[in-house]
Amino acid sequence: MKFIKVSFIILSLIFLTNSCGVRNNTKNEVSPNMLIRISEIKIYPQYIEEYKAILKKEAEASVRIEPGVISIFPMIQKGDSTEIRILEIYANNQAYKSHLETPHFKEYKTTTLKMVESLKLIDMEAIDSQTMPEIFNKINNQ
Repeated sequence: MKFIKVSFIILSLIFLTNSCGVRNNTKNEVSPNMLIRISEIKIYPQYIEEYKAILKKEAEASVRIEPGVISIFPMIQKGDSTEIRILEIYANNQAYKSHLETPHFKEYKTTTLKMVESLKLIDMEAIDSQTMPEIFNKINNQ
């Protein structure tokens, strides 16, 4: 079962890499139109487990269902479980706008609103645009 799940993830990443503008067809680089963001979220301590379960469900659905969502990768800070970080990567701004309109995102947003103490969205730019495709290649070769 684990092999099937890993194979599905790898095939999904290959599909996304080739179909969603992760690579520029001429240079094998990240598309300059991609939206890359880090979300910094602080959760009230009493909601940690509930928030993590809802976030996990939303992140999985976003990557699985939405072709323009390259990454919704949630992480929790070691030593402080109230600090969540999410690496969000979208094929372009339209993919991000579409993501905000999906039922799974709207459910996530409305059900977690009371759980969030603070939210900071930090837009990023890739320094080395050749690195991201190599990350996907490494995953594929594991």
